[in-house]
Amino acid sequence: MKIKLKLNDDERKNVEKELHEHGIETDDSAEFVLSRVNVFAEKLLVKDKITNERIVVPCDSIVFIESFGHLIDVHTKENVYYSNERLYKILEQLDKTEFLRISNSVIVSKNKIKKITPTLSMKFVLTLCDNTRVDVTRTYYHSFKETFNF
Repeated sequence: MKIKLKLNDDERKNVEKELHEHGIETDDSAEFVLSRVNVFAEKLLVKDKITNERIVVPCDSIVFIESFGHLIDVHTKENVYYSNERLYKILEQLDKTEFLRISNSVIVSKNKIKKITPTLSMKFVLTLCDNTRVDVTRTYYHSFKETFNF
């Protein structure tokens, strides 16, 4: 039996070794495919706002992502980058256990939330690790509460 592997390089080596030990060959033209169910980006390709250079930003350094129409700002502690990608497309690439959409225009890193302040109008105000304040809107209020078990 031959299996095609769709894994990153590190995983591929380990899985290939295991399969060969059990008598299974790997081949890129095989009809059976072995892949990871949840493959999320570890890095995002963005552009520097000043130089317009393409920059690779590790996802774990992202504090929040904000949309302004068709332009997307990707905020890290050190810098703000931009992307032409749609916000929902970026969200599809990110690990849902690490990132959460809190409004139609903002995605936050759950690990970068420093303080959660409830308001009277079914909203939350989040203070992030870089001291930026962002609102959880009413549309996302219940999913936010559920995520953080309020």
